[in-house]
Amino acid sequence: MSDTPDLLPPAEPPAPDSTFAGEERSLDPRVITHWRLQRLLNVAIVGLPMAIGIGVGLSQIAPIWLAAAASTAFLLLRLGLAVLWPTLAWRAFRFRVREHDLLVQSGVLFRRWSSVPHTRIQHVDTRQGPIERWLGLSSLAVYTAAGMSADGIIPGLAEDEAARLRDALSRRGGDDGV
Repeated sequence: MSDTPDLLPPAEPPAPDSTFAGEERSLDPRVITHWRLQRLLNVAIVGLPMAIGIGVGLSQIAPIWLAAAASTAFLLLRLGLAVLWPTLAWRAFRFRVREHDLLVQSGVLFRRWSSVPHTRIQHVDTRQGPIERWLGLSSLAVYTAAGMSADGIIPGLAEDEAARLRDALSRRGGDDGV
């Protein structure tokens, strides 16, 4: 035993009402459909005109068959990514409510870990766009005093799970000091 007193207060146990404490969680699989629909819409609105532009632009300096092949390849690549990437993103996204913070992991090619301390949380919101509402999903946004935008976003949660997590994080949030 040491003669020096403990400088840190004893750790608080996790809130008994939290069903999320310490357990690593993934997103609802329906978010894959949501992300695919968003990406396919983007292909239709942005990708198709870009493919046409590539074809028309290349046809000015190259044979028409090469321009058509390049624009088709571009469009097929965009479609392939629209279908495959959401599954990869879903597999890479994890979150965990730990004793002192919310840890969010995301990123397919480049992994990113974000830690939001409970004592820094000012408020927590849930959001739904029209596709999310149709699929029964919500996104959770965690705000701190650090910025104007959300410091932690967890997309693709079932509506009831998002509400429970919002309430649990709100209860765990610290005093904002104002």
